[in-house]
Amino acid sequence: MSAPIRETCPLCARELGGARITEHHLVPRRYKGRETRLMHAICHRKIHATFTDQELRDRYHSFERLLEHEDIQSFVAWVRGKPPGFYVGTKMSRRRK
Repeated sequence: MSAPIRETCPLCARELGGARITEHHLVPRRYKGRETRLMHAICHRKIHATFTDQELRDRYHSFERLLEHEDIQSFVAWVRGKPPGFYVGTKMSRRRK
């Protein structure tokens, strides 16, 4: 008998668990994006604190592209050791201000 498949966050690859899960539109809704993925709220918040909606539409509309960015790589390296329900507020990136 095989083990049950556990869903993981597409950004940090940690198990989703049940707390603080949100739905991320790969292309923002304001640009008619429909495809979504479930992910940790802290990971979702980091994406939107780092990129504008236009940047998400034009360049960072896949997790592969997001993971190429240095700020996201640093964040993922930090959050990977945290439990699935871990959450702290995320400051807006200086780059976005």
